[in-house]
Order: sequence, then C-alpha cells, then structure tokens
Amino acid sequence: MRPEPGRRARLLAALAAAALGPQASAQETRMPETRMSEPRPQEPGSSPGPSPGPTTVPPATALPSSPRPEGRTVPQAGPTLAGSLADQGAWRLYRSQFVTEQGRVIDTANDRISHSEGQGYGMLLAVAAGDRAAFERIWGWTRANLMVRGDALMAWRWAPDKRPAVADMNNATDGDILVAWALTEAAETWDEPAWRTAARRIAVEFGRKAILFKDPRGPLILPGVSGFSAQERADGPLINPSYWVFPAFQRLGLVAPEYDWAAVIRSGVGLLRQARFGPAGLPTEWVSAKGDALRPADGFPPLFSYNAIRIPLYLAFAGVGQPEDLAPFRRLWGGIDRERLPVVDTTDGRPVEWLTEPGYAALPALVACATEGTPWPEGLASVQPNQNYYPTTLHLLSLIAARLRHPSCLAR
Repeated sequence: MRPEPGRRARLLAALAAAALGPQASAQETRMPETRMSEPRPQEPGSSPGPSPGPTTVPPATALPSSPRPEGRTVPQAGPTLAGSLADQGAWRLYRSQFVTEQGRVIDTANDRISHSEGQGYGMLLAVAAGDRAAFERIWGWTRANLMVRGDALMAWRWAPDKRPAVADMNNATDGDILVAWALTEAAETWDEPAWRTAARRIAVEFGRKAILFKDPRGPLILPGVSGFSAQERADGPLINPSYWVFPAFQRLGLVAPEYDWAAVIRSGVGLLRQARFGPAGLPTEWVSAKGDALRPADGFPPLFSYNAIRIPLYLAFAGVGQPEDLAPFRRLWGGIDRERLPVVDTTDGRPVEWLTEPGYAALPALVACATEGTPWPEGLASVQPNQNYYPTTLHLLSLIAARLRHPSCLAR
C-alpha cells in the first residue's frame, strides 16, 4: 500500500512560509515560546502519558465567564455520538494501530507525529465505541503534551524525534474544535462534570480568539490564532473550509451557549456555495476571504486535497445544507475512479495525484448514500488493516455518519 504523503506537515510547512504574506521568509513561523510553570493538579480520571519535559496541564475547574445566551440562536443538538460505532473489532484495530498505551494518536504517514486533530478524532471514536478507558488515556496525553500554550487551546503538533517535541506554539483550530466536541460528547455520555468544564474552556477560547463573529458574511473561522487575519496577511483573512466541523457546532451549544453556533453553521454552508472554483466547482484547501468574492489564497497550490475531502463528511454527518451542496463531490467521485480519490487542481479540474488507500472510498460511499440512498458497499462495511491513520479515521467517521443520519444505507 502506498503510504499517504505527509499531509499535515506539508500543508503546515507551506502555511508557515506563507502565513505572513509576501514578506514572510522560508523560516518556520512560530509563536513565542511560553515559560513552563509548575504542573497543576491532574483532572480526576485522566492519566497523561510521558512528555518530553516539564509541561503545564491547564486546570479544568475554573469556568470562563457565565453563559449569555440571550439573543443567540442555539442550534438544535445533533445526534448523540455514544454507541454509534457498532463495529467493536474495527475500533480495536484502530486502537491497536494508532493509539499508544499513553494515549498518543499516531499519524503513521507523517513521521509518526501526533497533532491536535488526531487526538480529537481519537477521543471522538473512543466515545462512539463506548471505550471510556481509551478516552481518558487520549485526553490525558493531550492535556499533558499539547495544552502548553498558556491558554485553553492546544499546540497543533508534537514530534517524537524532536526536542522540544512541541516546536510551534500556534494552534490548529480544527483540532481545538474536535477536542471540545469530543469532551462534550464524553461529558454527556459518562456524566463527568470535569470534561464538560474542559470542553467549555476550549470552546470559549477558540470562539473568542479564532472566530470572527462580526464579519458581514457571517462568522469566519481562522485556521489558527496566529498568521491568518487581515492584519497578518495581504489576502487575509484566510480560511480553510474543512475547519467548519458542522456536527461539532450542533453540540457545542451544550457547553458554550453564549456563541451563535447556528450562525457558524450557516456561514460555513454559505461560504462553501461561494468557494466553487474552476470547471469542477470545488473548494481549495486555503481560501482568501478578503473583499466580497472568495478566491484561492496566495502562496498555496489551488488544490482540492487532503483537508478538503472532509467537507462532504461533515456536511453529511450534520445533515445540513441542501443536496446541491454535496453535488460537486458526487460528480467528482461518482465515476469509475471512485475507489481512488483525486487531488484536483481547481484551475483546470484535472487530477494531480490519487489517494488509493481503501479507507478513502468511504467518503464517496457516504455522499452517494446521503444524496441518492445508495446502499453501502459490502467491501466498506468495516475497516481494513495495514492502512494509515488518516484514511482509517475517515472510514470510521463515515460509517458513524451513515449510521446516525442514513441508517437505511447500511441495512442488509
């Protein structure tokens, strides 16, 4: 099986070079290092694994400011995640291949690093599988090793062969969203107040620092706290459409009702309708939201690629938008090549690379299920071994989305 390229590393390396616009150098952009303080008491139930050195574990006891839901439209809570991963064998395979005993989720195609995205996905899958012990391990490692910024957000990347293991203190907002969502689900499932409090702290923080609620087009999600705003980029603000994790926004109102999550959902769907570039009408990974019209961001290849393939997953998982919002992905993946997914240059609509690991094929299966009620392919009923972290994760999430939103596709 051809290993997946270093997806996150390659994209973030390019981002680091371009984050400050034309004046940026090729040197990696980093947030200022923060001084580590004495570790604080552990949250009850957590068991963080080893870290490369002294770490700050944020407390999970002090709530942020009181909720102020007046005037906000709180979206109806989406389906509960607990118990939605019925295939326990698939979860055991995932856990054995990608989750260490300490709770670190390993990106096997990306130099075996860990990142906030992966920790969030692992926590979500643990809740879906009803595995509280695994959830506690993954959350404990995340708190001890990524929550080192001095606020409630996470450093995005942890490298096992580097010292310090966290070299870039910037966050990745999608990772923060995923972890907050997972904590919300875990708190609802196992009635653990500390996890509800932790979810609230993270959600309030990225809402305050990384969502532009007053933009005329509706709330814009900055991919990170540093490097994406109009003040930091000539083509800013910069957005990544795949960072709209729609099913998370249906649930975060349970812990942070003062934010208008329904507006975040509406803005994401609206932006996707505008971010249809080139003959295939596909969004690029990085999009400039400067001015009235969206366009591919400066300094990045105009590709529909590794990040963007998650967009239809999140739409179908949340059941938001209209069938035409999934239509560009259905057209792209509906032909004879749907068992391998193309990375598309939106300029001319041509494939420049193919994603061939079997787990990726669950995305076209989910889109076909959501748009046309197409039965789930028998060969995708469970995950296959010897794949990398990312396609296996997307496969399991697609199965969960189909079970929660379109169970008839799975019926046999």
